[in-house]
Amino acid sequence: MHPRTTTERTTTDALVLGGGIIGLVTAWRAAQHGLRTAIVDPEPGGGAAQVAAGMLAAVTELHYGEQTLLALNIASAERYPAFAAELEEASGQEIGYRACGTLAVALDADDRAHLRELHALQRQSGLESEWLSGRECRRLEPMLAPGVRGGLRVDGDHQVDPRRLAKALVIACERAGVTFHRQWADRLTVVGDRARGAVLADGTELSADQVVLAGGSLSGKLAGVPAEVVPPVRPVKGQVLRLTVPPSYAPFLSRTVRAVVRGSDVYLVPRENGELVVGATSEELGWDTTVTAGGVYELLRDAHELLPGLTELPLTETRAGLRPASPDNAPLLGPTALPGLHLATGHYRNGVLLTPVTGDAMAHALTTGELPDAVRPFTPRRFSALEVLQEQTA
Repeated sequence: MHPRTTTERTTTDALVLGGGIIGLVTAWRAAQHGLRTAIVDPEPGGGAAQVAAGMLAAVTELHYGEQTLLALNIASAERYPAFAAELEEASGQEIGYRACGTLAVALDADDRAHLRELHALQRQSGLESEWLSGRECRRLEPMLAPGVRGGLRVDGDHQVDPRRLAKALVIACERAGVTFHRQWADRLTVVGDRARGAVLADGTELSADQVVLAGGSLSGKLAGVPAEVVPPVRPVKGQVLRLTVPPSYAPFLSRTVRAVVRGSDVYLVPRENGELVVGATSEELGWDTTVTAGGVYELLRDAHELLPGLTELPLTETRAGLRPASPDNAPLLGPTALPGLHLATGHYRNGVLLTPVTGDAMAHALTTGELPDAVRPFTPRRFSALEVLQEQTA
């Protein structure tokens, strides 16, 4: 037999550029649909998932003007139990999925008024949440500060451990036959006005029938992508702390607790293994991933106001990561104006939550050329259409 050429050996049906949880779930689902699939990433399973807290908070993450995104978030949250079970079976790894619920609390009159408004918006949107008095909040979570004025109990907002999720997806991809190229993609290959693959950092040329750009906050920096389809994604820095709850302190928290303290969001996510995740800052600082004394101080200060006993816990890790944010805070999914090129990026603060629905949507797009109806509002083409409209009305 004659050895196959490099081009023949590296031709795939779907080439996924980026091995974070979004790229991994896209590749896993594509492989399950019979596509020969490959991932390009120097460290699959890394990226934002290593910093994310893993809140599956479709209800408590609701923001004004994001009702279309809410529908996608809820659809993905509803898929999580079955998704988690399937992934754990496929990988042999637990992903820390917990249906423990969330408690959003208020510390002063302004916070209480804000939370009341959120409760009204949730009810208008058909979401289930229960208003509790401060005393009822402390009955649920005895470690809460005496100053808690009220809160919202949302049993439908769950959690998962993003690091375990990423590890499980890597293994599931390997078992499904996905090929891993553990290095950076240098540039997109475009031939005859169609995306045809990518060139890697070492010069290796990979050819593919379809390419998925799933590079998180780096998605807009890949060379060779025509200007009209470069994803409008920017990095938003988030600093996160991890503490350890000693067995003698357990149970410290039984569910996720979150609040707005002095205008800043803070959340505390308890893991079954005793880890307590505290986050997260939101900083528009470009590509900076420095953990700062100010960021750590603000998180600890705000968390201490919620749970005074927290400062007695060991501080075991400080990290900073970059969320991939789009202009409307919603993901860019599916085919672009360049044939053969798809996007799966821009998930901002909902990447972990949207993992199940993204995988399904991208597999559908790769096999049919179109997005499912429920996902069509998140086509990458919405931004180019918006720009044309703005030019016409200027």
